[in-house]
Parts: sequence; structure tokens; C-alpha cells
Amino acid sequence: MREQFEVRDSDAGGRIGELTVPRAGVTVETPALMPVVNPNIVTIEPARMADEFGAEIVITNSYIIKTTDGLEADAREQGLHDLLDFDGAIVTDSGSFQLAEYGEIDTNTEEILQFQHEIGSDIGTPVDIPTPPDVSHERAESELRTTQERLELAETIDVGDMLVNAPVQGSTHLDLREEAGAHAAETDLDVFPVGAVVPLLNDYRYDDMVDVVAASKRGLSRDCPVHLFGAGHPMMFALAVAMGCDLFDSAAYALYARDGRYLTVDGTEHVEELDYMPCSCPVCVAETPESLRGMDDSDREEALAAHNLHVTFAEMRTIKQAIRDGDLVELVERRARAHPAMLDGYRALTDHAAQLEETDPASKGSFFYLSNESAKRPEVVRHHERLDRLSPSGDVFLTEGDHSSEFDESWPVVPPFGPFPKALRNTYPLTAETPSRLDRDAYEAAARGVARLAEGNPEVSFTLAHEDWPESALALVPESVTVESLWHGDR
Repeated sequence: MREQFEVRDSDAGGRIGELTVPRAGVTVETPALMPVVNPNIVTIEPARMADEFGAEIVITNSYIIKTTDGLEADAREQGLHDLLDFDGAIVTDSGSFQLAEYGEIDTNTEEILQFQHEIGSDIGTPVDIPTPPDVSHERAESELRTTQERLELAETIDVGDMLVNAPVQGSTHLDLREEAGAHAAETDLDVFPVGAVVPLLNDYRYDDMVDVVAASKRGLSRDCPVHLFGAGHPMMFALAVAMGCDLFDSAAYALYARDGRYLTVDGTEHVEELDYMPCSCPVCVAETPESLRGMDDSDREEALAAHNLHVTFAEMRTIKQAIRDGDLVELVERRARAHPAMLDGYRALTDHAAQLEETDPASKGSFFYLSNESAKRPEVVRHHERLDRLSPSGDVFLTEGDHSSEFDESWPVVPPFGPFPKALRNTYPLTAETPSRLDRDAYEAAARGVARLAEGNPEVSFTLAHEDWPESALALVPESVTVESLWHGDR
């Protein structure tokens, strides 16, 4: 059991947790944003990140510090917290990104972890191999073995109370990702970054990202805090949190600002194309697109970076409230409508509904059916599984209409869930708010519920009374079930 991470609330795969960082003497609430601080180019000072934006944790690159004239000596002399002027937790990367970009680096796991410890890092990182997407299984497996050897080496290095990352690699090979997660969880390391996903995010392959995270999570244990490396755009945070990610490092706030780009939860705008400021953060209240365009480059970059951070931190707060309210998946569904690739990601999430159901609370405030994807949510999966626990008997009437005294039992049927005993009518999620014009996915999901109940109770006689279900749904109802229509008009 990892004592440094404790889950307080959960919804789907998302959770609000507490990550204790002993060396910094702080506890970070997750999900948390870790702004990337480039020690050579500071757009927003880390102290300002804490005071103005509420940053509890930041990330910087120890390899850059180690290999930059003057910075190494300053870091050793002052310590990382004084060098960056930040009192919260500081994570350091190892140079693995540079390894992926340039093919080699002048350090190794033992050397870089010792250096991170010496300069006062709170969470250090070994030199893993970030295998890119779509490489051969043979290459991914070979590089994963190297990463695993380095994680085992990292366990033996004395770094005091500095926490240590255990990156999960494996490219886009899901069997390797799951294996990598299981291996990492068996170590005594502390935080678990899912690595080498930046190329997927850059290419808007959110569905593949979801599959990679899902496979990694299947290997990891529930007490493993998960960092999604390089995921810095607020548009996809809710999706990643719902899949079980807890920490996000963002350089996007600064990189996009440098290019004159303005982040929103729906995508990215260019300041040259804005006529209005579609935001109420302090920057957008104080400035106009015209005034931003009139600034010199450095002032405009700082203002845009501040806006980008405001939007990013606000989205993280929105996600936490959604977890607390039990409507994180509905937030993901709203965000998914911003971009077709996000919709692909959300649909991939519903493919893993059975996995998410394992951590999804059994009771929440409300269930809103917002689209056909809602028919595949974890709550629907759970209801169908719980039908196996029920024991109907005799002649059972399953109805969308009024109950009938001609049968031994009458059960309501509600799309997308299907049948349930009358006593459960007022329990979550059967109190769902659904539109009057449901899609065929809702009826098909209800039909699968009818089929599961009938197939689990072959000795019972079932009659289904429906209100004009589509043929695709009726085709899923077993022949053993008598079907009657309650519909007497045109929809």
C-alpha cells in the first residue's frame, strides 16, 4: 500500500486524491496541474504561479539544469526551491525527452537521480526510454525491458525522502502497456507517469491515448498516482481524468503564448483573429484583442501565458467539482462536442466502461442522458451486471407502461437500463433524466438488459411491453420473450 497517495472522492475512473510529498513538506491535491518551468526561459515566475494561480506543484528539467553553464552551480549552491523561488513541490524530469528527440544524452539513471537529490528535487525521474507510437512490437518490448531495468536500478539508489517516478512505456502496444504498469506497480517507486503520449496528443489521437491509459491502468494498482506526461491542453483534461490520470505537466501555457495562441476548453484561438475576449479571467477583463496585439512581444507573451494558465487551472477546478458532484462523465461528454477527435476519445472511453465501473460510485445525484454515448456509460454496464443478482419468478411483465395484475410480477423497463424491480424505481441511476426523443442506442441497451435478465432466468416466462422500440432493439430480445407493442400512433 502506497501511503503517500490517498483517494478521497471518485467518479468513473477520476479521483480527487492527496499526494503527500515529504521532502517538500506539502500535500498536493489531485488532479493537479504541474506547470513546466524552463529555467532558461521563465515566462511566468513560479512564485506567481503559486500566489495568483494556486499552483501546488511544478515540474522542471534536471538535465537542462545539469548541462547549462552556471545553472548547475547555482542549483547546487542555492537548492532547487531557491533557484526557482517556489515553496511547493518540484518534480524534475531526467532528460528522457531529450533522449527521444536527439537519440542520446550525457547521463544515466544513477547519475541523474543523485543529481536531482543533491539539488533538492521532491520527485525525481530515472532515464527511461520513451518509445514513440506505432513502432514494431519487437522494438517496443526491447526498449521496455531497458526501462524496467532502470526502474529496478532506481529502487537501489539512496535518494532519501525524494519520491521517484516509475514511467510506464510500451508504445501503442496495449499488452506491453499493461505489463509495464504491472511491473512498475511492483516496484517501491512512488509516482507513475504514462510516457511517450505527446505524439498521440499532437496528432489528436485521443482515442489511442485513452486506450494506452486504460491498458496502463489495468496493470497499475489503485493506490498508484498516475501522471500523463506532456498533456497540457485543457480541452482534454476531463477525458484524461475520467480515465484515471491524476497529474498533468503543461508547457502549453507558455509555448502557445509564444506563438500568439490563446487557450480555451474548446480548442485554441490565435490572438490575431480574435474580435472579443471569450473569457472572464483577469487578463481578459483588463485587455482587449486590440490591446494585446498592440503590446510588445514579451508583454503579449506574458499576458497570453497568464490567460492560458487561468483557463487551465479553472478547468482543473471544474473537473474536481464534477468529481465531487458525480457528473464527471457528463462534463467529458460536453467537452467531447468541441472537436471530432475528442468525440473519438470519449467513444473510446465508453469502450472501457466495464473497467471504469470498478471505481465508479454506485450512487450519485443524477444521471443525464445527453447522447447515444450515454447508453454505454459505466452506470448502464453496472445495472446490466446486477441483473444477475435478481430472482424473478413465474410470469413476469416487463413494461414501459402501466403494470398488469394478470402477471405474477410487473417490472418497469426504462431505456437505456432495461428492466428492474419496482422497489428500485427511485434509486440511482434509474431516476435518470432522459430526452423524450431517445436514440436507438438507448433502446438497444435496454433490450440487452432484457436479454440478460431472460437468459439468466430461463425458467421464468417474460413478456415485454414496449413503446415502439426500433427493429434493431427488438432484434436483441430473445425469442423466449413475448413482445407486445404499447404504441398506437406515429412518433
